[in-house]
Amino acid sequence: MTQESTSIAFDEAVLPHLDAAYNLARWLTRNTQDAEDVVQEAYLRAFRFFSGFHSGNSRTWLLTIVRNTCYTWLQKNRAQQTAASFDEKVHTNLSESQDPETVLLRKADGQSLSRALEKLPGTLREVLVLTRT
Repeated sequence: MTQESTSIAFDEAVLPHLDAAYNLARWLTRNTQDAEDVVQEAYLRAFRFFSGFHSGNSRTWLLTIVRNTCYTWLQKNRAQQTAASFDEKVHTNLSESQDPETVLLRKADGQSLSRALEKLPGTLREVLVLTRT
């Protein structure tokens, strides 16, 4: 396989999952810039080892790389630091056209859910995030 055909195959198999990769990294790092760094590193690793990917579920393959990259990054950069708080604005897709009562109720539900997720250990939180992305 030539470099160009490898690049095209990579683009077709892996790039459609960029949002899911970022969402997972964002949930695990709890920081936008750190998530971007992790996803960039994960995509570099994925491209480097793409020749070892033999069809199958490219999303699962990529998210495994993102997860492993994230945990490696967290060990290097935040060995003793606890997780930051959840940012409601980053993770909410509320329509501006909803009535104020609905917006308020959804925000309260989101805050309750966020508090509950914050209390979970990272591995359990990861399972919930992966089922949502």
